Amino acid sequence: MPPTPEDPTPEKLIAHYALVPIPREGGLYRRTWTGPARPDGRPAGTAIVALLTADDYCALHRLPTDEIWHFYLGDPLHLLLLAPDGTTRTAVLGPAPLSGQHVQLTVPARTWMGARVAPGGAWTLFGTTMAPGFTEADYEHGDPATLTARYPSEAVRITELSRP
Repeated sequence: MPPTPEDPTPEKLIAHYALVPIPREGGLYRRTWTGPARPDGRPAGTAIVALLTADDYCALHRLPTDEIWHFYLGDPLHLLLLAPDGTTRTAVLGPAPLSGQHVQLTVPARTWMGARVAPGGAWTLFGTTMAPGFTEADYEHGDPATLTARYPSEAVRITELSRP
């Protein structure tokens, strides 16, 4: 079936959501919800919509609380997860939950995570939700040398998902 003007493209999604670059991490995003402030000043929760294209990636990083990832549109997204106990796995966000893909996935607190559109794919529209909400102070950027020493079996992928 030929494409129609209503078919989503990265350009249309960027314009529709007014997406902007995610500092250091990569990809484009827009915060769509911020919950009320808690007594400690943090938001009760936050949510974003984000877009990754095949020529970009989400750099390895970790957060102090759980983060829930949601698949919306496009191609599957591969998430490399490096757990605090030294184990590793790759989870796939995508439209085929009956084939092992996830439409929703919780990344546990303190787990290193990085993501890339699946090989052969063009783009993925996804979202994340956190409670309590994200603050800039939460973000810890991955150091490839440190991560490779801790997770040597994933050295190639760690390098591919790292940026200065």
